[in-house]
Amino acid sequence: MKHEEKSWTFLSNHAHILILIAANPQMRMRELALHTAITERAVQRIVADLHKAGYLSLERQGRRNHYEVHTDLPMRHPIERHCPVSNLLEGILNCRPVNTEVSVLDQD
Repeated sequence: MKHEEKSWTFLSNHAHILILIAANPQMRMRELALHTAITERAVQRIVADLHKAGYLSLERQGRRNHYEVHTDLPMRHPIERHCPVSNLLEGILNCRPVNTEVSVLDQD
């Protein structure tokens, strides 16, 4: 893909992080950063935003966090607020499973 084609996406980084966590609730910040092509610090801010807004809860399991996505909450923008987060996740995850083993940086 050319650089111009990668300059924007339909979904935000918040949506990307939520989708990846829904696919693998034990993903590490570093893995999330690799898959989304953003910094670990940006991932930390996004996870904090999602947690503060109630979309994520986390439980410490040894040295790792285990996340739970609260899919019954509505999406945030007025255009999609009538839809629960589960609609987004089901639409993306059921369409084609997210490959959490390969970084988006490895795909062309």
